[in-house]
Amino acid sequence: MDYSKLGFKCGLEIHQQLETHKLFCSCPSIIHDENPAITVKRKIRAVAGETGGVDKAAAFEKARGRTFIYEACKTSSCLVELDEEPPHDVNPEALMIAMEIALLLNAKPIDRIQFMRKTVIDGSNVSGFQRTALIATDGYIQTSKGKVAVPTICLEEEAAKKISDNGNEVTYRLDRLGVALVEIATDPSIKDAEHAKECASIIGMIIRSTGKVKRGIGTIRQDVNVSIAGKARVEIKGFQELRSMPLVIENEVKRQIELKESKPEVRKANPDGTTEFLRPMPGADRMYPETDVKPIIITKKMLESIELPELLTEQAIRLEKDYKLNENLAKELVDEEVDFDRYAKAFPKIEVTFLATALVIYPKEIKRKHNLENLKIKQEDYMQILGYLNEAKISKEAVVELMTDAALGKKIDISRFGNVSDDVLRKELKAIVDANKGVSVNALMGDAMKKFRGKADGKKIMDLLKELAGQ
Repeated sequence: MDYSKLGFKCGLEIHQQLETHKLFCSCPSIIHDENPAITVKRKIRAVAGETGGVDKAAAFEKARGRTFIYEACKTSSCLVELDEEPPHDVNPEALMIAMEIALLLNAKPIDRIQFMRKTVIDGSNVSGFQRTALIATDGYIQTSKGKVAVPTICLEEEAAKKISDNGNEVTYRLDRLGVALVEIATDPSIKDAEHAKECASIIGMIIRSTGKVKRGIGTIRQDVNVSIAGKARVEIKGFQELRSMPLVIENEVKRQIELKESKPEVRKANPDGTTEFLRPMPGADRMYPETDVKPIIITKKMLESIELPELLTEQAIRLEKDYKLNENLAKELVDEEVDFDRYAKAFPKIEVTFLATALVIYPKEIKRKHNLENLKIKQEDYMQILGYLNEAKISKEAVVELMTDAALGKKIDISRFGNVSDDVLRKELKAIVDANKGVSVNALMGDAMKKFRGKADGKKIMDLLKELAGQ
């Protein structure tokens, strides 16, 4: 597919939840409600925006005439979420995290932040609007296919979580409503479907580099705007994994090629790579000023107080260089957010490649081997097991065994892994060699490991067997 000849245009909108309390109240942003104690019903109607007109998407939702049911718990929602109380002052921590992300994206913070109301009446916001504010402009990222502009970065509140929809009634849970979000929008200069995936990956890496954003399914969402020459722009929502992005974009381009007529619309990404219609594309009529939130002046002092972190890509390169790790292992440590500097300092007697392998490779092997959905290995478990190795109380071979015990919820007990002395090891290995004359070292190693697994270093055993067998 020749994207250039097709007049392909593509831009991203990335929404990332921030690791802090909610944006306009002090409720925690922990998504955990399971037994809601509060239920309210609402009808939401469209109102005129700042330009005096009613937004097309809002009018479309109004025509559906649906009833919205909101469920809430006192532990994660208050009267602000229920739209029975004005918003509190903006969460300052959320603002500074968003500014940090903006600076990492090479953007220019604006001097005066004014929150706006963005009309949203699909029920996902009890008030019928989402509060959003432009915080920085004119950013960019560097990609393999050149610079891609990031013209706007916004701070806004997350929508409620949909629980069910039977057509006439939609039920939402309010634990997610009001969680602080940063919204990052690129310009439409993305070259092709794979380039879109690369751009999303780079932006995601930059966001995670702060260490101040939420992780896990649903905490980051990517929307993709796609069009080709002569056809209207389409916004595709619902990307949870970057792997599906190229296929969905390619299929959308094919769909647009076959269209005789097209109009701006919002579509949903399906698991099979196709898309389906959601609603008309929102227009300029949906925005108007939020009078309940006072403007925020961004000062030079505020910006100078932000200490920019090491990017994850830079961190991987540094780990590779400082600890002589291979490239893949260094990237694994960064991807799994392991503070390797801390571990290397805590356990100086452990060879660094083994230490890195124990931290990022062994857990995956254990999870796969025992078909575990979630690992139960805690931070203190790693510290305890690696501490035993660092103190020479166990061998390297015992580490994976003890980590498996921890993953299966068993007590960490090193009594069965007591190290044997060099003299005893040599004597026992000589007995194995003498009893198996002419047998290969590899075969001898199998018998030796049955007896000494976890009690002696595997390399030491192999070296002694070669010496004793004269091989």
